[in-house]
Amino acid sequence: MKNTRKTALPVVAAVASALICFDFCAAADIGAALEKGAKFLLAGQSPDGHWSDAQMPALTALPVWALSCSGSGAEGLQGAVERGVKFVLSTQRDDGGFYVPKPGRGGSGLGNYNTSVCLSALYESHKAPTDVMLKAREFIASSQLTGDDTMAGGFGYEKVSRRRYADLSNTSYAMDAMSRTASLEELRTAGKRVDLDWEKALSFVEGLQSKEGPDRGGAAYNSRTPQAGTSTNAAGRVNLRAYGSMSYAAVLSMCSARLTKADPRVRNALEYCTRYWTLDENPGMGAQGLYYYYDIIARALSAAGVDELFTGEGRTIYWKADLAEKLVSLQREDGSWANDNNRFWEADPVLCTSFAMLALELCRQ
Repeated sequence: MKNTRKTALPVVAAVASALICFDFCAAADIGAALEKGAKFLLAGQSPDGHWSDAQMPALTALPVWALSCSGSGAEGLQGAVERGVKFVLSTQRDDGGFYVPKPGRGGSGLGNYNTSVCLSALYESHKAPTDVMLKAREFIASSQLTGDDTMAGGFGYEKVSRRRYADLSNTSYAMDAMSRTASLEELRTAGKRVDLDWEKALSFVEGLQSKEGPDRGGAAYNSRTPQAGTSTNAAGRVNLRAYGSMSYAAVLSMCSARLTKADPRVRNALEYCTRYWTLDENPGMGAQGLYYYYDIIARALSAAGVDELFTGEGRTIYWKADLAEKLVSLQREDGSWANDNNRFWEADPVLCTSFAMLALELCRQ
């Protein structure tokens, strides 16, 4: 025993030292990647403050959000954020939404999507007036579908549409934005406080979560669109296949509704995510939406308070370290990230760089 104790202590010390070194090196790599990403975004901002597409305020809001949380000391960063915020504010309509009206799109250009992303980004920038954000909350709350069909409780791209429509991606953005900014209602000086029907929203999310088979716990996009294809169960029922990014969107949505990782619905979703863990593709979708997948992994697992995933084979997945390493390896020489697959606009380096930076920021927390 005496000899064992003498040799064990140096081994423990060596392991601890190695872990500290690993954490330090990983943090340094993340910091360097964020610095390069910030410089890329700063170089690409238009004089009027927007990035990428002036018709899509979310494509300016995402860089504002990423830069605001980056911790970067890059020259001109604060001025760029302020210009970006000013541009986003200029797109707010009388109904409180952030969007550019487009005929034939129900009166707005992806109004729900743009407003939810813009609200979260403005809140995280700490540079937007409270009354502006409260108006955006009103827009989002009024966009939630009511009724008793499979779309009830959810959100689509538009507040008004030619057809009744909702999906889990837009719903997760809306639920996250409303949860993130809930404290603003304490500052509302007139009128009734605004909020979602959280039970209806949860019901919509649960309705997209698979209850059986290999997809158990995972979630699909909505009840109509087979983004990842379909499967047929033993009873001959055709179901929409669950896939990676939407399963994490389900986790984020449920945590936004104040469910915890101990809740069976969240636990089942996390078990699906662990079962199909990979960073080489968006499970079920391949390269499609890959950077959105990286971003939603980080936001969902952070919201759930999950630092490790445990597989059935006894393996521990340290997702922050794995995701950070993957993203650092994918960064391009100019500091950007982009997807060769342009589904969901991911050939746009502004979009992917923002997603990558937001994910990396959460990996170092």
